[in-house]
Amino acid sequence: MKRFSSFSKIASARRPQPVAEVLGRTDAFAALRAGVEQISALERDLAQLLPEYLAKNVEPGFIKDGTLTLFAAHGALAARLRQINDRLLSSLQQRGWPVRTLAVKVRLRAMEEPPAPKQARMTPAGAAALQALSRSLPPSPLQAALATMASRHGKSTDEKQ
Repeated sequence: MKRFSSFSKIASARRPQPVAEVLGRTDAFAALRAGVEQISALERDLAQLLPEYLAKNVEPGFIKDGTLTLFAAHGALAARLRQINDRLLSSLQQRGWPVRTLAVKVRLRAMEEPPAPKQARMTPAGAAALQALSRSLPPSPLQAALATMASRHGKSTDEKQ
């Protein structure tokens, strides 16, 4: 067991540490830490200023020479940001951000998985009730839709049995 004692000392010294703590240790990381904090604060303000669909799909960049670069997930969102450019710029300035102009760029993201299609389930009794209702109605688009729905669900329940 003696040969593993030095390893256990090293392993115990390597505990997870918050990023802010690591970046605060040296002056070399001071600028990086300031940039990270600035982007974090910008994200919070943008989340309050923008509609939810925009806030989720827009990432702030750094402020350089009075220009804040915003990265949109796709072209349509970038166009929407350009439409509200003046209002957003004014709101950011009111919150104390040293911004004179906004630059909007597109930074494509990987597509999210679309939600799974709904898998409606109907009991055999429900399908029979729909079928009976469709038979009682005069010919109409509603009657045809109910008949189609009843037959579709009637088949799927028959196949499972």
